[in-house]
Amino acid sequence: MARALRDAGTVREIIGYGRSVGNLQQAVELGVIDRAEVSLPDAVLGADMIVLAVPVGNMAEILNTLGPVLPERAVVTDVGSVKGSVIAAARAALGPRFARFVAGHPIAGTEQSGVAASLPDLFQRRRVILTPEPETDADALARVRAMWEAAGAQVATLTAEDHDRILAVSSHLPHMLAYCLMDMVVRHDDYRAILENSAGSFSDTTRVAASDPVMWRDICLANRDALLDALRQYHADLGALAEAIEKGDAKWLCETFTRAKHARDGLNKKF
Repeated sequence: MARALRDAGTVREIIGYGRSVGNLQQAVELGVIDRAEVSLPDAVLGADMIVLAVPVGNMAEILNTLGPVLPERAVVTDVGSVKGSVIAAARAALGPRFARFVAGHPIAGTEQSGVAASLPDLFQRRRVILTPEPETDADALARVRAMWEAAGAQVATLTAEDHDRILAVSSHLPHMLAYCLMDMVVRHDDYRAILENSAGSFSDTTRVAASDPVMWRDICLANRDALLDALRQYHADLGALAEAIEKGDAKWLCETFTRAKHARDGLNKKF
């Protein structure tokens, strides 16, 4: 986001705050941020916009530290993949200033982590979901929307409940499947032979298993109910697939694969 907004010419100064001094220094050297702070109160002093980009399991701690030092004019937003728990933490930590918090989630990213992997065009024509609450300030919402649009994104709004239910299927479940498949393979006695003889389908299916484990651990726990619903449905569907193969039900297999192919072809056209 820092790179995208700098390229768009919409920021005056970008201040970075994080856990690793080395990462912050690298961000300065790469020109992603103008300067770094190791104290959150110092980082947000005089800020117009504060973007929280931390694992959702760390959101409450960050928000609790931010609450007492939040600048009067500042708007706060986040990029977390789960919205219900983040909104609850923000409401508890910010009190009357919660109206200046706008929960958000960019539907974009790669499996790579760290400032060196950042891309200035990551959000171009990608969707960003904002999940405002009834008390969200209209000006704060407009400013966050304008920021994402300046970064090249297409902004949509959902309720937090709808967001978490939908993303459990469209994002969180695929990551779980990739992790499980990769872990299943490496626990095989002949896993080296399996990997040596894998092709593009295996690589495509498991790509996101290279994502940050801590981030995805937190997402699992924060969106537990919706993710469990999705996992149980998938488990039932996988059981039906196994049963059809066991019975030699060619008709069921062909109908299911054809229906899936048509749906995937439609998704290909979107991209």
